[in-house]
Order: sequence, then structure tokens, then C-alpha cells
Amino acid sequence: MINETWCDHNNIQELKSLCSPDLEFLTIKCRPHYLPRELSSIIITAAYIPPQADISTALNKLYLTLCKLETTYPEAAFIVAGDFNKANLKTRLPKFYQHIDCATRAGKSLDHCYSNFRDKYNSRPPFGKADHDSILLLPAYRQRLKQEAPALKNSHNNLLTDPPWTSQRRHFSALIPKKEDGKKRVWEQSQLLDVLEARIQQLQSDIVLDVQHAKVQFVNASKSGRGASSGKSHKNVSGGRTELPKVGQTISNGGGKDASAYKSRKLIKAKGKGKASKEPAPEFSEARDQELAELERKTEAKAQELLMQDNSEARMYEGVQLSVHCYLEACVFCGDIDRAQRLLLTHHRMISRRNLLNIGLYNVMMRVWAKKGSLNQIGRMFILVEEAGLKPNLTSYCAALECMGRTPNCSPKVINRVLRQMKEDGLCVEELFRLCVFRQDERDMVLRAIHTVEPDFQPSINTVLHTCSSPLVKDFYTERADAKYPKLAFSLEELRERFSRQLSMEQASTITIHSVEAMKPVTPHMAKMRALLAEQRMVWHKALVGALRESNMILASITPKAVRLSLYPYLCLMDQKDYVDIMIQSLSNLPPSGESLHILAKELGNRVHNKFCIRMKSHNQMVDKLSHIYNEYAELLAKDSKDFDVLPRERWWKLEAEHNSGPSLLGDNTQWPHTVVVELGTYLVDLMVKHMKVNSDILNPANDRKFIPVLYHMYTFRSNKQVGFIKPHPILTQMQQDAMETTLTFDSYVMPMLCPPVPWTSAKFGAYLLTPTKMMRTVVGANQHEILLEKCQDADLHAVLDSLNQLGNAAWRINQPLLDIIISIFNDKGNEKLDIPPPNSEAPKILRYSQQDLATYSSAEKAHLKRELVKAKKKCSEMHSLRMDALYKLSIANHIRDEVFWFPHNMDFRGRTYPCPPYFNHLGSDVTRAVLVFAEGKPLGPGGLKWLKIHLVNLTGLKKRSSLAGRLEYANTIMDDILDSADNPLNGKKWWQNADEPWQALACCMEIANAVRSPDPTHFISHFPVHQDGSCNGLQHYAALGRDVIGATSVNLIPCEVPQDVYSGVAQQVEEFRARDSEKGLKIAQVLEGFISRKVVKQTVMTVVYGVTRYGGRLQIEKRLKEVDDFPKEYVWDASHYLVQQVFSSLKEMFTGTREIQDWLTESARLIAKSGNTVEWVTPLGLPIIQPYHRTRTQMLKGTIQDLSLQITHDSKQKPDTVKQKNAFPPNFIHSLDSTHMMLTALYCYSAGLTFVSVHDCFWTHALTVDTMNKVCREQFVALHSQPILQELSNFLLQKYCSGLS
Repeated sequence: MINETWCDHNNIQELKSLCSPDLEFLTIKCRPHYLPRELSSIIITAAYIPPQADISTALNKLYLTLCKLETTYPEAAFIVAGDFNKANLKTRLPKFYQHIDCATRAGKSLDHCYSNFRDKYNSRPPFGKADHDSILLLPAYRQRLKQEAPALKNSHNNLLTDPPWTSQRRHFSALIPKKEDGKKRVWEQSQLLDVLEARIQQLQSDIVLDVQHAKVQFVNASKSGRGASSGKSHKNVSGGRTELPKVGQTISNGGGKDASAYKSRKLIKAKGKGKASKEPAPEFSEARDQELAELERKTEAKAQELLMQDNSEARMYEGVQLSVHCYLEACVFCGDIDRAQRLLLTHHRMISRRNLLNIGLYNVMMRVWAKKGSLNQIGRMFILVEEAGLKPNLTSYCAALECMGRTPNCSPKVINRVLRQMKEDGLCVEELFRLCVFRQDERDMVLRAIHTVEPDFQPSINTVLHTCSSPLVKDFYTERADAKYPKLAFSLEELRERFSRQLSMEQASTITIHSVEAMKPVTPHMAKMRALLAEQRMVWHKALVGALRESNMILASITPKAVRLSLYPYLCLMDQKDYVDIMIQSLSNLPPSGESLHILAKELGNRVHNKFCIRMKSHNQMVDKLSHIYNEYAELLAKDSKDFDVLPRERWWKLEAEHNSGPSLLGDNTQWPHTVVVELGTYLVDLMVKHMKVNSDILNPANDRKFIPVLYHMYTFRSNKQVGFIKPHPILTQMQQDAMETTLTFDSYVMPMLCPPVPWTSAKFGAYLLTPTKMMRTVVGANQHEILLEKCQDADLHAVLDSLNQLGNAAWRINQPLLDIIISIFNDKGNEKLDIPPPNSEAPKILRYSQQDLATYSSAEKAHLKRELVKAKKKCSEMHSLRMDALYKLSIANHIRDEVFWFPHNMDFRGRTYPCPPYFNHLGSDVTRAVLVFAEGKPLGPGGLKWLKIHLVNLTGLKKRSSLAGRLEYANTIMDDILDSADNPLNGKKWWQNADEPWQALACCMEIANAVRSPDPTHFISHFPVHQDGSCNGLQHYAALGRDVIGATSVNLIPCEVPQDVYSGVAQQVEEFRARDSEKGLKIAQVLEGFISRKVVKQTVMTVVYGVTRYGGRLQIEKRLKEVDDFPKEYVWDASHYLVQQVFSSLKEMFTGTREIQDWLTESARLIAKSGNTVEWVTPLGLPIIQPYHRTRTQMLKGTIQDLSLQITHDSKQKPDTVKQKNAFPPNFIHSLDSTHMMLTALYCYSAGLTFVSVHDCFWTHALTVDTMNKVCREQFVALHSQPILQELSNFLLQKYCSGLS
């Protein structure tokens, strides 16, 4: 019932009602007789939530209704009252205020009254008693008209003298919604500006009195962060209030970034009109002019100071550009154009935020309006760009021309004006077609617009091939007459068919394969658990789809804050089913011990991003063009096509230039910020935790039935830090272990490619067909490397790109006989000695003790039990990780056992190359290397069998100090063991199991057996890769740099009768030190007698050159000593501490030049970092390198399930981390030289027709071509170190860091 004296029935309308077990409510809209002018109506909701109701469901329903009504009636007052029992509406609507602050029933406040006004009602104690008390609420609201101070109105018009573009800008201002007065920021007060304001008002009054028809203009000043923009039109109404600058405001007419713009604007302009106007006395006029000029100067100085503060803020929030750009792209992709436009205009209105915007953000919206053919909107965007103080770039003009191409009968004058403006800005049309990234038919539309005024225009095709300027590769690029570029053993038709299969796999984003555990017999219990898991996944899938749909509705209905970037657009990029599939996939991969929230969220977010990028490429219609170019590119590699004298990169580049119509293959997708990826992933994890539930009695019907979460959010400690963890319920773990499911689902990029990779043609394009891949791996969020690569000339990177292409073009296949043996052991409880992890059933049992049992133990016994429990849990976790890693690798290998495949390559920031597929590749363990062989076979030739035998002896770890002839002789003496190992690997003598690399040794035994049993071993076709490993490669580079003869001899840079083994040499010298100390009576030296071996010191010697510290070296030696069964474990710490000192002393004596170079590099890096710079250098092949080590800053990321603390170590705005910079420079510099040598070897091996791959400093090729590869390797090492490397580094550092010093 409504009191008709307050509002008659004609002004009452029912909006919504509901009656359900969880919620009853009625909502009406009233238009009372007396209503403040700022309110359009009052919407009242009477609600009742029963005590037994599902509170969450009830509040969600009420929340959704109110959100929709708020959107429909944004200027209405909302009142929600009723019996809420235990519910609290503020958990859903935190901006609403609850006005009842006293008990209403049984000492509790069960009845609530909410409104969207703070302190607008005063509650009085209960005045009536019933089942619920009656509460009187007295209105305390004051009309906004009465809240504002009265303003003195001028009797004269205060008109603005508009610049030429004001009329168009005023017309555009309707697009930018005005800010509600009630939400205005409280401005800071300042004595200076208060005085200025008062004085200006006084002068204004003087002018009004003296000049009857003067028009006084005050340029409106904007608040800090709320700059005046086209969204707030100038007030020209007679008597309108004038706004004056206060602290926090900047004087602006469009908010340009250039501070000089302020100097060209007048604060006050007066212009007399009419015959009756009176001029003030000259002396008073001059005095006023002088005082106004002084006031203007002071105000401009204050504005300049505020602008500098804004620019400082812009530097602090540099990442905002990337976040806004990604947000806009996501909005545009999902079709929410209004949201994208609203966000851009909101940032544009705020001066502090506008300073953060760049032209790329405006271009995002320009491309949208260009697609729609809206010239008016394009013109308005150009006005915003001008107001922001930015200059349009090629993409801006490209969007304008595209829009004109889509507009029927567009005036040639307009097009000519755009082309003329481009020319005035120093841009040309040719650059537009050469540098812009086109999507869909954008290029055709731009060309159509240009043809309107220039019918004969055609973009030129650049066919000039530039070559790398490095002298190290001059011959490689110029002398091609004798080059023998290898081809693949596939026909053109076969390569095209393989491309189609790879394309389909990447478009699907995921692939499901059979697990090698599927080879086990299926028991009834396993079948039951599999069916149960499948049923539960369907239930979870349905629940998550519903939850995601409901959460999206809630996010869509929330009115976003001014600059808050919500997750809503990122949750609309795909169907809800696709998001749920990603979540279910992550659940299957979750280990029983759980995973940290940060890692799990990052994985989920990255999967969404990869899917989005793939769909974006399909949406941009680049797949057809990619297919067409690849089908022609395959002619370069096919065995049944003509020979070419160009490299893969050059061929692809030429084909892309010829097929220049349509979309660009190089996409312009922006990598999402790490915070967005983690925030999105955290949101999805929260949905999983809340909505994935299972019956508690699903495995044991005797238990009481209730729904329990499948995942739990908990906290644990790691390195004294509290870490959020997501752990599966034991019921889920038990179901998964019992089911032993037969399938595994992977992301498509995890699998090797089924066709040759797309050649790298730039730092942004190459490798996979659709999956986004970086040429240079970096820390997540670091962009210093990308900036350096963009500054490089394309030709300077050609040698690096070509070496990556050569490595990626090596074709592989599976060694099936060996794979079958490994799988049989894997499914038969594994074998830790052979690096085959046992199943979880072999893990130690975790004992459980009751309180009664523990009561009988002493404190020492309890502590011992606790340590044993921790040790058992750690062992179980490690065994599970190792088992799953082996399962993934073997399952992938088994899936592609009949295929030929390729590994695309990229590199880290030092230039070291890596295969892109993370699980299964030739950089893996002994097992994965053993099952990989070259797809192309070559005859052994006269020396191939010899190299197979030498390679086998190398794999055993024996005869390290024997000559090649000695190793070959040893191999011949053990031929019986070799053949026995090949014939009876599991039941024979098992000689191969004692090798350092047992599985590779077994594979080599099988290859030798097949070769010697063939009719003619020289004609035996071998696919087996033979390795040539460097002798402590880092020390080789140091010895060469320092021209250290003694050091060079110990690492085989100087010819010797027998190969030198630096590790054995160090071990021998350390043994001499030990014997000397033992004679002196040192206890630990006596204990170590007989335990110092090559294996104990090898890792430390190898890594000293790469910057390992004494602490790290001690840990390495400690680990090796623990592996020695007979060594007394109580002396491990003392022995490792003693040995690491002796190893460092030995190396210092053997490599004097090495230490001097290391010290110089370390000191240089320390000084550079101390000066506030990061260390940079350029490799001899022209690859720019920068060390991304900065002081750590913590960034808090608000999440629905938990706030995450992100440790950011790569923020270039932070000071460099001096310790990391100086410690990392020597090893990183050597790594860069090592990678340069490998790349040179790869290029020249390719021109010689060799199959070549590498594992850093270990080079692989066919047995037939080992001698050729060794020759190329030595020649390129000599060529590399014939360059003045240290001198060039010194010159570079001096020029970069010391050029400004006097």
C-alpha cells in the first residue's frame, strides 16, 4: 500500500515480482508529488528471504534484478527493505547502504533497509512490538540544489572565443557522457591558487563594471586526472558559472602532452563590442593588464609543475598502455564496441590517464570505425588524437583510407586531403603498404580509396635481398655456387598433406592421445572408475558452464569504474564450453600434492590467450593466404621439385612479397600483460573451487552423503613464504589413480610439428603455423629484448634467423624397437637405475598415527616421526612428478611412432637455442635422446662404422683420456658385449646398463649390430645421430679469448697425442692437494682418500666458467658424494666444503687468463649497474643482448579467491640489480659466444648439405658426415676467435656508457 498523499496510483508501476522457496520480492517504481530534481523516480523493493533458503541463490537473484534496474533507471533512487534473516545484501551490492542499526527481533537485526544513498535516513528505536519490531526511518536527505553554494551570476554573456575546430568538437561532445556532480572529486586546496582565484574574480568584477558589453572568457580548467576534453562542452549560456583552476587542476584546452601548448593559451580574453561600451581609464587598464599577465605567468608555472607531476605518473604507470590496448582488442573481438569506446573516452577525459595513451590505442578504435565505414567517427577520433597531443601514424591514415574505400561515392577531395596530410607528416603511401599490418580485406579497401584519385597506382614490391653485415657469414651469403642445400625425402604432395594435418591440429588448439599405460589389461575396477570419472566430468562441465554464464551476466551488469579494467571482455572471447574445456584439462593434469595458485592460474590464462590468438588469425582470414604461400614454399624442400639457390627465409620472404594482397601473415596481436593472464586464471580457478563438487560417498556408500568440493584452496609455506595452493580432494586423486585413464590431452604446441616449421623471417614471425611463438624467450612480462630487436636492421638478424631455420628443418622419427623396450619396463614397475620412474604404487607408505599412539612417544621420537613423514611426502611428490614426466614423453613418442616430425626452434636472451615443444625433444634426458633418430638415412661410407663405435665408447664414459684410435680398439675388443646387448637387452649380460648414458648406448649397440650384419657396412643406411661434444666449452672460449696456451692445451684447443680431459686433470690436482693435507694430519683429507674422482668434480668444473659460486659448487659436490655408497654420510658436508675450495684453487692455477677476463667482465658490469644502467652487448653475429635483472618489486594482484603477491624482477623502471648484473655477465657473455659458434657451424653445415642439430655445445650429424662437421666446427671456432672480440666489446661498452663523460 502506498500513501496517496505522497504518490498517487497513476504514478506507481510494478516492475518485477518473484515468489520462490528461496526468495519473495515485489519491485515498484514511484513518481512522488515532490521529488528532488536530480532523481527521476524512486524504485522500492519489498523482499523476504526465508530462514531455510539458499542464501547465495536468493541474493544472486535479487542482485541480478537490481543491477538490471540500475542500468535501466540510472538516475533513480533505490530502496530495498524487508526480512533478510541471515542474508546480507551488501555482500552483493557493496555500494548500497544499510540504515537499520538496531535489533528488530530477538536481539538481532533481521530486518534491513538498503538504499544507494549514504546517511539519507536516521533510524529511531522500535516504537511497536510484534513478531518483528517496527522501525521509523526519518529522511535526512538534502536536495543537491541546497547542497551547493549559491553562485553569483553575471548579467552579461561569458562567451568563449572558440578556436576553429570548436564547432566540430562541440558537436562531438555528446559522445562523452558527463560525470555526475555527486561523484566529483574533492579538490585539494592551495593558498597560491586561492589567492589567484580571488584576485581574478575581483578583476572580472572591475571589467564588468567598466565595460558594459564586454565578453569575458575564462578557459575552463580541469581537475588532475579529469582533464577538460571534448566530452565537456564550453558553457556559453548567459550567466553561466566560470570554473577557475585549483590545486590538482591543469589549464588545458584538449589536454595535449606538450607543455608548450599551455603557453599559447590565454586564461582571460576580453573583447569590447557595441557603441555604448566604455573603455576603462588607461592607467587602470594598464595596471590590470600587468597584473593579469603576472597572474597568468604564475598560473602557467603552476600548470607546468602539475604537468610534470602527470608525466612522472605516466612513467610510473607505463604498463597501462599495454593493459588498455589488450582490453580494447578483447572488447572489439567479442563485439562489445560500446565498452571499448567508453573506456578510451574515459581515459581521454582524464589528463593523468590521457598522458599514458599512445596513438596505438586510438588506432584500435579507428580500425573498428573503418570496418563500419563511419567517416564521422574516424574524424572524431582524429580530433581526440589532436587533443592528446599525438600525431597520427601510418596505421591511423590506413584506417582513414580504408573507411573511405568502404564508403560509396566518397569524395576524391577528402581522399586527397588525407594523402596531402600524410605527406606533410613525412609519411608516404609506399610505406603504408610496406609497414602496416592488414586484416581481412583492409589492404584492398585502402587500395580502392587510393585508386579513386590515382587510378594507376600500384604498391611497389621490394625484391632486394639484404645480407647480414657480419664478416663471419659473408662467404655463406655471397659464395653460393658450391652450396648444396639439402632437401627432404618427401614429395611435394606429401609435404602439402602434412601441412594440412598440422594446420588442423593447431586450429583445434588441443590434441588427445593414447597413454602408454593403456597397454595394460583393463580390470573391472579400472573400467568402473573410468566410467565414474567420465560421468563426473559431464556433471562438472555442466556446472561450470552454468556458473560461467551466470558470472558473465553479473559482470556485464556491473557499471564499470572509470578506469577499472574488468575481466568481462576476456571471458567473452570464446564459447563458455571452451573455457570449461580448459578448466577440465587443468584438473586432469593437477598432481595429487596440488599446485600453487599462481602457477595454475598462469597456465589457465596462457591457454585462453593461445586459443584467442589462434582464433584471431582465423578471424583475420590469414589461414587461406598462409596455406597458399606454404604450398609454394614446400617446393624448396620437396625432393621432386627443382633446386633453388635461396635459403628458406629468403624463399618465404619472396613468396610473401609476391602474394601481397589480402591480410598480412604477421599478426599484430599484443601479448597480454602477466597480471591479466594471472587474474583471468585466478578467476577460472575460483569457479572451479566453488562449483566442482562430488558426493562424499561416491567411493564408500557407507558414508553420509553430502556434496564436497573437488578442489581445496589452502596455504602452505615455501622458503618461509606463505603460498596459496590448490589441492585436489583425496577422493578425486583415488579415482584418477584407480582409473588409469587411457588418454592424455595436450596443447597443440606441446607436440612436434608434422610438417617443416614456418621459417623465421623476423623476430615476430616463424615456427608454428598459428600458435603464437616468440623468437626470443624472455621472463614473463619483460619487453627489453623485444625493444632491442625492433631497433635492429632486418639484415643484422638474418644469420641468427637462418640458423634457427636450419635447426628446425631437421626431420626426425622414432626408434621403435628401443621405444617398445622402454615402455615395457615403464609398465612393469620401472627401473630407477635406468632412469625409468616407478609408479606411485611403489612410493613409500605415509604412516598415520592416532593421538593415543603419539602419546606413548617421547619428544625426540615425535620429532623423528615428523621428519620421516615429511621425507615420505617429499619422496611421493617427486616420484609422481618423475612418473608423469616420463608418461608424457613416452606417450608422445608412442603417438608419433610412425610419423616423421620436426622441432621448431627459438632461443633465450643469450642466443642459446632450444626446441619449442617442451616435453619431448632432443634436449631431454637419456631416454628421449635414445628414441630419436634422423628421418633421413645416409650410408655409413668408409668411416661411418668407426664413428659409431667411437660414439658408443664415449657414451659409456670410459676411455676419456684415450685417443680416438684407442677408443676404436677398445670397441673392437668388446664386440661380443655389444652384440649381446643388441640381441638380449633385458636377458643377456646387460653390459649396456653400466654406461653413463645407458639407453643411448643400447641404441648405438643395435645400430652397430645391424651395420656389421649387413652385406656391406659401407652401404648400410644409418639414421643414427653421432655426437661430438665440446671439451668444457666455456673454458675453451676463455682460453681462446685470453690466448692462454696452458688452458687451451687442457681443453683440446692445441693438438695432442691423446685427448686431454680437463675434469680428470682437475681431479688429479685436487688429489695431490688432498694427499699433502692428509700428511699434515687433516682429518677430512684422510677421510676423502680414494673418493676423489672425475665424476665428483666434473659438474663444478663445468659450471665455474658459467659463474657458479663456492656455495653452489659445494652443493654440487655434496650431491655427488651422496651418490657414492661407501662414503661416510656424516662427513658429506665437511668433505664438500673442503673439495670446493680445492677445485677453485686448482682452476685458478690452470687457467690464469680465464680469471683475469672474468674479473674484468665482472667489474665492468658492476660499474655499469652502479651507474643505473643494465648491461648490454652485441654478439659477433649481430644479435643484441640485454640482461633483464632489476631490483625486485612486489605487485599485489587482487583476486576473488586470494590476493597474489607477484615478484617482478624485470621491471626496467626499477634500478638494476647490481649483484645479478655483475655475477651473470661473465657466464652470459660466454654463452652468447658459444651460441654464436653453434650458429656459424649450423649455417656452414647447411650449405655443405649436412643434417645438423645441436644440444648447445654438443653437435649431432650422420656417421657419414662427422669428419665434415668436425672440420666446419674447427674452422668456425678459429674464424670467431680471429675477431677482436674483447676489443669490440670494450669499444661498445665505452661508446654506450661513457660517451657522455668528459
